[in-house]
Amino acid sequence: MAQPTVASRLQRRIAFISSDESLGATLRAALPAGWAIVQAQDLAALGDFAAVLQYRFLLLDLDDTAVDALDTIDAVRRELMLNIAILCIGGEVAVRDAARLARADRFFERSAAVAVVQQFCAQYDW
Repeated sequence: MAQPTVASRLQRRIAFISSDESLGATLRAALPAGWAIVQAQDLAALGDFAAVLQYRFLLLDLDDTAVDALDTIDAVRRELMLNIAILCIGGEVAVRDAARLARADRFFERSAAVAVVQQFCAQYDW
Protein backbone atom coordinates (compact mmCIF):
# COMPACT_ATOMS: atom_id res chain seq x y z
CA MET A 1 0.00 0.00 0.00
CA ALA A 2 1.18 3.51 -0.74
CA GLN A 3 1.82 5.81 2.18
CA PRO A 4 -1.49 6.75 3.81
CA THR A 5 -2.63 10.30 3.38
CA VAL A 6 -4.75 12.49 5.61
CA ALA A 7 -7.61 12.06 3.15
CA SER A 8 -7.35 8.25 3.28
CA ARG A 9 -7.25 8.31 7.08
CA LEU A 10 -10.47 10.34 7.16
CA GLN A 11 -12.35 7.75 5.09
CA ARG A 12 -14.88 5.93 7.25
CA ARG A 13 -14.03 2.23 6.99
CA ILE A 14 -14.69 -0.86 9.06
CA ALA A 15 -12.79 -4.13 8.79
CA PHE A 16 -15.04 -7.18 9.18
CA ILE A 17 -13.21 -10.47 9.68
CA SER A 18 -15.64 -13.24 8.76
CA SER A 19 -16.49 -15.63 5.95
CA ASP A 20 -20.24 -15.07 6.53
CA GLU A 21 -21.20 -13.26 3.32
CA SER A 22 -24.84 -13.00 4.40
CA LEU A 23 -23.98 -11.14 7.60
CA GLY A 24 -21.51 -9.01 5.64
CA ALA A 25 -24.28 -8.00 3.21
CA THR A 26 -26.65 -7.24 6.09
CA LEU A 27 -24.07 -5.03 7.79
CA ARG A 28 -23.18 -3.31 4.51
CA ALA A 29 -26.85 -2.49 3.92
CA ALA A 30 -27.18 -1.04 7.44
CA LEU A 31 -24.16 1.26 7.24
CA PRO A 32 -24.75 4.99 7.54
CA ALA A 33 -24.01 7.09 4.46
CA GLY A 34 -20.32 7.66 3.89
CA TRP A 35 -19.18 4.42 5.53
CA ALA A 36 -17.66 1.33 3.91
CA ILE A 37 -17.06 -2.16 5.23
CA VAL A 38 -14.26 -4.38 3.97
CA GLN A 39 -14.78 -8.06 4.63
CA ALA A 40 -11.89 -10.51 4.79
CA GLN A 41 -11.22 -13.95 6.25
CA ASP A 42 -7.91 -12.99 7.80
CA LEU A 43 -5.96 -9.93 8.78
CA ALA A 44 -3.33 -10.37 6.06
CA ALA A 45 -6.01 -9.79 3.42
CA LEU A 46 -6.47 -6.25 4.76
CA GLY A 47 -2.84 -5.37 4.15
CA ASP A 48 0.13 -4.27 6.19
CA PHE A 49 0.39 -2.12 9.32
CA ALA A 50 -0.43 1.13 7.51
CA ALA A 51 -3.42 -0.43 5.76
CA VAL A 52 -4.94 -1.90 8.94
CA LEU A 53 -4.45 1.41 10.70
CA GLN A 54 -6.80 3.04 8.18
CA TYR A 55 -9.85 1.25 9.65
CA ARG A 56 -11.84 2.94 12.40
CA PHE A 57 -12.49 -0.41 14.11
CA LEU A 58 -12.34 -4.14 13.49
CA LEU A 59 -15.42 -6.32 13.80
CA LEU A 60 -14.55 -9.96 14.46
CA ASP A 61 -16.92 -12.91 14.06
CA LEU A 62 -16.22 -15.34 16.91
CA ASP A 63 -18.73 -17.90 15.59
CA ASP A 64 -16.95 -18.34 12.27
CA THR A 65 -14.88 -21.53 12.26
CA ALA A 66 -13.17 -20.44 9.01
CA VAL A 67 -11.58 -17.53 10.88
CA ASP A 68 -8.90 -17.90 13.55
CA ALA A 69 -10.20 -15.17 15.86
CA LEU A 70 -7.49 -15.54 18.50
CA ASP A 71 -4.75 -15.42 15.88
CA THR A 72 -6.33 -12.28 14.42
CA ILE A 73 -6.43 -10.56 17.82
CA ASP A 74 -2.86 -11.64 18.54
CA ALA A 75 -1.67 -10.31 15.18
CA VAL A 76 -3.29 -6.92 15.79
CA ARG A 77 -2.10 -6.55 19.36
CA ARG A 78 1.32 -8.25 19.42
CA GLU A 79 2.61 -8.35 15.86
CA LEU A 80 1.32 -5.02 14.58
CA MET A 81 1.05 -3.48 18.07
CA LEU A 82 -2.09 -1.56 17.13
CA ASN A 83 -4.67 -0.22 19.53
CA ILE A 84 -7.53 -0.33 17.02
CA ALA A 85 -10.83 -1.24 18.68
CA ILE A 86 -11.63 -4.94 18.26
CA LEU A 87 -15.35 -5.60 18.59
CA CYS A 88 -16.39 -9.25 18.74
CA ILE A 89 -19.77 -10.69 17.84
CA GLY A 90 -21.07 -14.10 18.83
CA GLY A 91 -18.92 -16.76 20.37
CA GLU A 92 -19.32 -19.25 23.17
CA VAL A 93 -18.31 -18.21 26.67
CA ALA A 94 -14.94 -20.01 26.44
CA VAL A 95 -14.14 -18.37 23.11
CA ARG A 96 -15.09 -14.95 24.46
CA ASP A 97 -12.92 -15.51 27.54
CA ALA A 98 -9.96 -16.48 25.36
CA ALA A 99 -10.54 -13.43 23.14
CA ARG A 100 -10.75 -11.21 26.23
CA LEU A 101 -7.40 -12.57 27.45
CA ALA A 102 -5.95 -11.91 23.98
CA ARG A 103 -7.09 -8.28 24.45
CA ALA A 104 -10.20 -7.92 22.34
CA ASP A 105 -12.17 -4.89 23.48
CA ARG A 106 -15.91 -5.48 23.45
CA PHE A 107 -18.27 -8.43 23.04
CA PHE A 108 -21.80 -8.51 21.66
CA GLU A 109 -24.41 -11.08 20.75
CA ARG A 110 -24.56 -11.93 17.07
CA SER A 111 -28.17 -10.76 16.92
CA ALA A 112 -27.01 -7.26 17.90
CA ALA A 113 -24.42 -6.94 15.09
CA VAL A 114 -26.36 -4.34 13.07
CA ALA A 115 -27.08 -2.17 16.12
CA VAL A 116 -23.45 -2.43 17.26
CA VAL A 117 -22.12 -1.35 13.87
CA GLN A 118 -24.52 1.58 13.75
CA GLN A 119 -23.64 2.61 17.32
CA PHE A 120 -19.90 2.49 16.72
CA CYS A 121 -20.20 4.24 13.36
CA ALA A 122 -21.89 7.10 15.21
CA GLN A 123 -19.12 7.15 17.82
CA TYR A 124 -16.33 7.03 15.22
CA ASP A 125 -17.95 9.53 12.83
CA TRP A 126 -15.16 12.10 12.89
